[in-house]
Amino acid sequence: MARIAPRPAPQPASLLDTEVVERVLAGDAALFEILMRRYNQRLFRVARGILADDHEAEDVVQEAWVRAFQALGSYRGEASVATWITRIAAHEAMARSRHRRRLVPVEGPGGGSDGEPPDRPDGSAAPDRAAENRELQRALSAALDTLPDSLRAVFVLREVEGLSSQETADALDLSPENARVRLHRAKALLRQTLDERIGREVRRLYLFDGGRCDRLVAGVFERLGLG
Repeated sequence: MARIAPRPAPQPASLLDTEVVERVLAGDAALFEILMRRYNQRLFRVARGILADDHEAEDVVQEAWVRAFQALGSYRGEASVATWITRIAAHEAMARSRHRRRLVPVEGPGGGSDGEPPDRPDGSAAPDRAAENRELQRALSAALDTLPDSLRAVFVLREVEGLSSQETADALDLSPENARVRLHRAKALLRQTLDERIGREVRRLYLFDGGRCDRLVAGVFERLGLG
């Protein structure tokens, strides 16, 4: 009788989100990094979409992961792991947004004292194309940052992150219809000339990879005593 070779154990990167949660709860805390690297960019985009501030968005993402790890035992699977974590980040960002509106005077449309968003260089294109991209990104950033927080959050989840209306509604505690209405209002407030190109170009405003992702993972693990 032929001997059946045992199936290889699944590699960590191939684990489903729920399997990662189960293994972390069983004591393999280091696997929490898998979830972080899978969803760091989404959480950053959500937080940046609500707060219109890169540094504060990073703080929100780190705080959201710490809270998610500490509350992992309460995850019951009513929503996907991704939606559950996104909701934690969105709630943290919206709480900070409400607090900031109570304390900070209204500034220019870019969030700074002069209303000018920071330059985002693109070294991969020819000089003339790079300059064009920077101007486009500057205009996109300014247009997005003038949206109300509640509309910008929906826009980022739907148009940048590619979530469905239901997933967006779940993440932001809205009804799907409300999410659709907010998306329509957000688009209506953006200039038509930008609207044609915004789905492709705006992703460059919300990159979260490389050193930034590594730095945040290390920060969360340090706070959790897992480093």
